[in-house]
Amino acid sequence: MPELTLDGMRVTAPAGTTVLAALQNAGLSPLRRSLGGESRGALCGMGSCSECRAVVDGQTVRTCLTPVRDGQDVRRLLAVTREA
Repeated sequence: MPELTLDGMRVTAPAGTTVLAALQNAGLSPLRRSLGGESRGALCGMGSCSECRAVVDGQTVRTCLTPVRDGQDVRRLLAVTREA
């Protein structure tokens, strides 16, 4: 099982799952905050809405489309910024 870091917490996740699933299984919600400060989380689960964005290894990605892999560093976008 891949081992990754979610907001500083080391977790394992089944191979073949998404970063979104790992975040949700770890109870890490919301995933980000909007510019207005509202909590945001996964909506569509298929990459269309972009509400599941987080920073994975320094890149902003849609977590519902990003598979877990060993050594990933995942950070939620909880600070209100103009994220990508």
